[in-house]
Amino acid sequence: MLIGISTDTLAEQQQFVEKEKLNFPLMADSEKTTAKTFGVLSERGFANRSTFVIDKKGVVRKVYATVDATKHPDEVLNYVKANLADKK
Repeated sequence: MLIGISTDTLAEQQQFVEKEKLNFPLMADSEKTTAKTFGVLSERGFANRSTFVIDKKGVVRKVYATVDATKHPDEVLNYVKANLADKK
């Protein structure tokens, strides 16, 4: 499952989801609680773009502190397939 989280308000998130036609949940963290908990809140009060791969038991398995938007989706998908996908 993919979930996005931003420090924007819920209304701003809803507009962004509609504009970008996102097919995954985008959560609003306007009080910045989640950003603080995961250590991604910048000094300017914005969340840094990071990816956390969390397994089904809630364990953080991998952290991508920097994100290259052109390569990142494939990089994360390959990691999940190689390390977390159910083996048949």
